[in-house]
Amino acid sequence: MSERTARRVSVFDTTLRDGEQAPGNAMSPDRKLDLALRIADLGVDSVEAGFPASSPSDFEATRLISKSLSGTRFATFSRTTRRDVEIAVEAGGIANHEVQMVATGSQIHLTHKRGITREAAVHEVVDTVTFARSLGVEYISVGIEDASRGDDEILRALTESAVQAGATCIILADTTGCHTPDEYGALIAKIRRWAPPPIRVSTHCHNDFGLSLANALAGLHAGADEVQVTLGGIGERAGNTPLEELAALLAYKSDHLGMYTDIKLEAMYPVYNRLREVIKLEEPRNKPIFGKYVFGTAAGIHQQGMLSDPTTYEFVEPSRFGRERSLLIGRHSGRTVLRHLLGQLGLEVDDAQLTELYRIHVAERVDGDCEPLEIVRERLAKELSPRTGVLANR
Repeated sequence: MSERTARRVSVFDTTLRDGEQAPGNAMSPDRKLDLALRIADLGVDSVEAGFPASSPSDFEATRLISKSLSGTRFATFSRTTRRDVEIAVEAGGIANHEVQMVATGSQIHLTHKRGITREAAVHEVVDTVTFARSLGVEYISVGIEDASRGDDEILRALTESAVQAGATCIILADTTGCHTPDEYGALIAKIRRWAPPPIRVSTHCHNDFGLSLANALAGLHAGADEVQVTLGGIGERAGNTPLEELAALLAYKSDHLGMYTDIKLEAMYPVYNRLREVIKLEEPRNKPIFGKYVFGTAAGIHQQGMLSDPTTYEFVEPSRFGRERSLLIGRHSGRTVLRHLLGQLGLEVDDAQLTELYRIHVAERVDGDCEPLEIVRERLAKELSPRTGVLANR
């Protein structure tokens, strides 16, 4: 299936707001601007600048981003109050600005968080959307918080009332990450019936069960137009749908899924590393696409295949994401990788010598961590005679 016949998925990035939840973050306005420009260059459709009414810092970040971002829409987060929307517009104006407001979508939140009735929840959405329209805002999103635990009565009332008042997008939040793909797909399908095109329907999935990507994909299959994502999947608790995983999936499975994005795959990793630097995020070891060792192989039977042809154990190609393939020496590595290193050094050893090298460098490793081939190769070069391949100093 060509991209002309496949459906393009809109990507809405909330990294800047969700990055504020990271411990030790340092999201100053200038740093938010820097990240916003980098994220926009990846090819996303919208970048959420933050929550202008929450702090002078977010107000200033929104002001800077609104003046600097071109070609990519910026969004702001607001509560369903006129004052929040007014502050958002003061900070960012109305041009190219998507005002996103949060509605209360479950009885749990109505009772225990807000202390308001369903009627009041619907009324505040209608009032705030109408007010945003009166200010000239063209793009208005209503995000239904805890929609995955809301019943049809409140969800339909919020959706239809928001659309009638002038909302252009409905966002369905699986706020607690409690849904499975079939449940979330069914939720999106209901909203799609109540809010037909040209109203956009967007997913906002949390990863508490590790299902944020699967749920977002189920939402797309059920009729959603857009996915809200974060770089590295950062966000509250277990985080949100990761941009890099969505982009990779749609790049590799576009024909099968009938969907694609315009995200620049090779450009994501440097931006993610900049984000990690700003919010002091430790490098993950095995996270898809961005993990330290995600393109590394340590198991001997895998290494044997990889040395012959990388496609034996590699479907996702590191070069497409600006990464490099690596073979690592660990306790589960085999003799094949040692032979490979010896060949690179131009050395030949007999079976007994190879067994001894295997004992020293693989089987009886003191450090349980893995080492790159380059380090072990340097060690072998120092330990072995360049002429005979005989162990030296042992």
